[in-house]
Amino acid sequence: MSAHNPHRREVAVSPKSFPFRECIMLTAIVLAVGAVFLAMGTPYSVRMLVEASCYAILALGLTIQWGYAGQFNAGVMGFVALGGFSTMLFTVPVNHAFWDSDLPGELGRVLLYLVAASLVVIAASRLNRLGLPNWLRTLITIVLALVLYMVVISQFRAVTDDIQRQADFIGGFGMPVWLGWAVGAALAGGVGYLIGHICLGLRSDYLAIATLGIAEIIKAFLKNSDWLTRGTATVSPLPWPVPGPGEMGFTLARAAYLSVTAVMIAIIFVLLQRAYNAPWGRMIRAIRDNEVSSAAMGKDINRRRLEIFVLGCILMGLGGAALGSFNGLFDPQGYLPLNHTFLVLVMVILGGPGNNLGTIFGAVAVYIIWIMSEPLALYVMDLATSFGHAHFGWDIPRNMESRALQARVFVIGLLITVVLRVAPKGLLPEKIRHHG
Repeated sequence: MSAHNPHRREVAVSPKSFPFRECIMLTAIVLAVGAVFLAMGTPYSVRMLVEASCYAILALGLTIQWGYAGQFNAGVMGFVALGGFSTMLFTVPVNHAFWDSDLPGELGRVLLYLVAASLVVIAASRLNRLGLPNWLRTLITIVLALVLYMVVISQFRAVTDDIQRQADFIGGFGMPVWLGWAVGAALAGGVGYLIGHICLGLRSDYLAIATLGIAEIIKAFLKNSDWLTRGTATVSPLPWPVPGPGEMGFTLARAAYLSVTAVMIAIIFVLLQRAYNAPWGRMIRAIRDNEVSSAAMGKDINRRRLEIFVLGCILMGLGGAALGSFNGLFDPQGYLPLNHTFLVLVMVILGGPGNNLGTIFGAVAVYIIWIMSEPLALYVMDLATSFGHAHFGWDIPRNMESRALQARVFVIGLLITVVLRVAPKGLLPEKIRHHG
């Protein structure tokens, strides 16, 4: 069953129509960014733009899943975390306390046991081909899986305890940042491929629940694998793909980082636009809009849905890797559904699902609102309490900062309510161009 929203329709436009909405949104974004530069200064504003550009990559990953194929992925946080983890693992300097000991050999031995146990369980699950009844095959498979799990996990825990005691954690591989980003994208895509085989047959609401649950599993694994990620102790600093603030200063270093993410967005945008207007893109939208008739025309529905899901996960992993490197810190507890799933969802809703340019505009606009709502709320609250104290003798609260921080959630909730009421298709609805 397609997850496409039946109330949304593609807007047919002439290829020569003047892009009024795009120009208006671009002007509004430029004015908003200029206001932030004037109010907060250049270093803060450039940092905001870098983070907004990373979120734009995440939003592009979600808009092709939801906008192109009607797949509602509520597990964005998990793929972002995988990108950040890969960046940490591949770019952090080598931990010689681990590699100069016997621990790598012991860890490799246990991992080989894990692979062998998995192969045994898979072989047992196919014993029915030798003539065994299905019930006996299932019983043997379950018993073998439980026994082998207990054996392997006991040895695995012993090795990981030794790693934490002797070397803290395994460390990184000391490789270039771009390689960590590429692996992060590939790892997110690989996990998305496995999830897609299981979950893409579900309806939209069940798919959302399943992906959200898997994202929480990924987060829990990274948080509790102290031997691999240091868990709640975090890992820092993470290297940048450009010279850092210590070499160029905060402003120039962040501007250089922004140039890298801007080039990435430009390349992704061009590729996605070409794919959208190509026969492949038209086929994906046809499957989204009418899955039954697409199947009747001989289209491989499951394969195409899996392709678009994996592609979106790759972009989420890439955006998560870029964001993790820029923050310079890998903290498994920092991957919150509010920040990395709901916020990205609001960006796509505001910009317009299926419209790549609208998604980029929506990402920048929503992130500016998200970041600036706290200082603006604090400023307004300071004015109100000062006025009340001066004229009515009010006591000034001591927790103004925390209350201002909570204004973010209120403002984003109000924003999405207004957008869904005024522009349910997004500020830049999906368009399909007919060339005659």
